[in-house]
Amino acid sequence: MTEPRSAADQVHADANEELVSEWLTLPEAAELLGVSPNRIRQLVTDRQLIAVRRGENNALMVPADFVQDGRVLKGLPGVLTLLKDARYADDEALRWLYTDDDIPGSPVQALVENRGTEVKRRAQALGF
Repeated sequence: MTEPRSAADQVHADANEELVSEWLTLPEAAELLGVSPNRIRQLVTDRQLIAVRRGENNALMVPADFVQDGRVLKGLPGVLTLLKDARYADDEALRWLYTDDDIPGSPVQALVENRGTEVKRRAQALGF
C-alpha cells in the first residue's frame, strides 16, 4: 500500500496536472520505447527522463511528450542535466519545461519541434 501524499506533495501534483496534458505509466513508456520497465526506471534514476508520482495509486508517471517516435525526446537528457546543474528539483524542472517562455511556447514544445538549441541555451543561463 502506498503512503498518502503530504500537503506539499499534493500541491506539486496539482500544479503538474495543470501543465501536462497526457501522462504515461512506466510500463506504457517502456512499451513505446521498446525497453523493459526496469530500463525506464534506470533512465529516471540517470535523469534521462523525469517521472513524478500521481493518481490514486501514487504511481510513477512520465509526461507523454518525453517519448517521441519510439525514443526519448531529442535534447531532453541534456536539458535535464543543465537543470540539475542549476539545482532544479524534478518538480521545478517539470514546471520550467512546460511553462511558456519567449522561445515561443514552452521549452518542451520547442524540443518536440526540434528547436533544442535555444532551450539548452536558456537552461544553461539558469545556472549563472
